[in-house]
Amino acid sequence: MPKPKIHTMEELSAAIGVSRPTLSRYFQDPTKVSRSSVERIRTGLDRVDYTPNFFATRMNRKTTGMIGVIIPYLNDLFFTRLLESIERAAMMAGYTVISQCSHSDPEIEARAAETFLSMNVDGAIVAPLGNHSDLHVYERLNARMPFVLFDSRPELLTNVDFVGTDHVQSTGMMVDYLCRVGGPPVFLAMPRVNFNAVERENAYIARMTELDLEPVVIGTQMTGPGAYFESHGLAVMSDHFARGALLDSTILCVNDRVAIGALRAAAQHGLEPGALRRGGLRIAGHDDYPLCPFTSPPLTTVAQDVDGIGQAAVDRLLEKLRAENQTGNQIVKLMNGVMKVRSSA
Repeated sequence: MPKPKIHTMEELSAAIGVSRPTLSRYFQDPTKVSRSSVERIRTGLDRVDYTPNFFATRMNRKTTGMIGVIIPYLNDLFFTRLLESIERAAMMAGYTVISQCSHSDPEIEARAAETFLSMNVDGAIVAPLGNHSDLHVYERLNARMPFVLFDSRPELLTNVDFVGTDHVQSTGMMVDYLCRVGGPPVFLAMPRVNFNAVERENAYIARMTELDLEPVVIGTQMTGPGAYFESHGLAVMSDHFARGALLDSTILCVNDRVAIGALRAAAQHGLEPGALRRGGLRIAGHDDYPLCPFTSPPLTTVAQDVDGIGQAAVDRLLEKLRAENQTGNQIVKLMNGVMKVRSSA
């Protein structure tokens, strides 16, 4: 026999014989209600079909139990993995994650932050777009609630807690590996609008200089409207291959998505990256994008500690929540990358 459907707290109060104020206290915090009332409410809830309104039960709490998360792209599996790691860590701590995507648009990013302010979420974890983000919005966010940056750290937000990858370590490690097993790498960059891309480019130049090798950077100019990532790597390398350039070079790509485009360009020109371990074309990336083991050939890369970054970002936010967002105790936590050697390099 189906349970009677209950739509409001008033209907629930009449159905199970418990006052409306007692029900409200129960849904906000069961410890504020007597044992006998708790038992009566739970027994009554078993007899009816009722789902408490998530926001209504939190209106009078000091905490909403919600954490806001902003990521820059929905169509990027790397950020999908990061969001999953944050959600799992937050759920284990008893929090609900409300996620927003900035879609690589500063105005949408600002609107997402304002949404979190209006919802009174307990705190926010944000992967910002970069130096073109609306910094005034983030200043308000940081003043109103605990706030942690992850993945990308704009130069103008260096006073905010940050959790991410040590790109000097990860890029340097890849340069060392590529130089050890073949020729020194050329760096396939991106147009300089991505903070992590610039940081990795600088790390490449620094490590090559330390090794007394000449840094060579290509691909810093736009190749077409909105041509980033795979399409950028494809366009840059197709241009070089068509001119007979870099056919037997080592190419270190700024990230795996650019590297996937470079692999596509190689295939179109009949090239086989990694076919010769100590000569010939080699292509490597950075991030360990989930598709890397399934490209042709499988892509050599550096894996970021996605689970560690997500857990550390949530842990730091919870520390700030418990400390009531005390200032003057900034944390910057950088995770080491791990080599993933596959057949492309």
